Amino acid sequence: MNVVRARIVSNERLFGRTHLVWLHAPPLAKGASPGQFLMFRILNGSDPLLGRPMSYHGVRKGAEGDEVALLYQVWGRATALLAKKAPGDEVLAWGPLGRGYAVAPRARNLLLVAGGMGTAPLVWLAEQAVAKGKNVSFIIGVRTAEQTAPVRSLPPQAELVIVTEDGSLGRKGLVTEPFAESLSWADQVFACGPRPMYESMAQVVRKARSRTPVQVLLETNMACGIGLCYGCAIETRRGVKQVCRDGPRFELREIF
Repeated sequence: MNVVRARIVSNERLFGRTHLVWLHAPPLAKGASPGQFLMFRILNGSDPLLGRPMSYHGVRKGAEGDEVALLYQVWGRATALLAKKAPGDEVLAWGPLGRGYAVAPRARNLLLVAGGMGTAPLVWLAEQAVAKGKNVSFIIGVRTAEQTAPVRSLPPQAELVIVTEDGSLGRKGLVTEPFAESLSWADQVFACGPRPMYESMAQVVRKARSRTPVQVLLETNMACGIGLCYGCAIETRRGVKQVCRDGPRFELREIF
């Protein structure tokens, strides 16, 4: 884990409350992988006092070294303050943290399932998988077209399926419907989204009696991100686990 003052390279509002920030932070990029996260804290004040977890959205080579991307929505005070930061400003950040997605070397067909802002870590995973010659199908589910997170960096080789509950974009329905249709095709499934989506996915897996591995990222409140406070402890089939240290990647069957 590295603790750095990360300098903001760009901080762009994409639509609504959704923003994309790039941080100049070579230590945070070193060794990072899709599914891992970092903790950030606003400098120059003690409100909010604690850091906030945020998934890696990508890593790139910048003019002065490696840069890290975070895709986020403004919900609370910390993200509202972050959205006001300009290039050149700094935030305190530490990472990379947690266990990211684990792609099996022999897996060829990867099914990615995102609910809302769950696209944040999965786009990066899709980029890496396509670069390694794997087949990728990417399903995004949202309530309405206005909530569809951008996938501008998604490789063209990846199949993209967008599902909206109101039918305003792509296919009308729930993300679990195309998930059920593609489950038998996939060697592995990787998901990121809200808990109700995972519960529905678990029902699909049980109904299909599928043995396909399904990895999900859990989101919860964290105070430290490094396993000291036990504020993110959860019950699993293997006992109590910490999301920050034992996760955030878990097997779907462990939790649901």
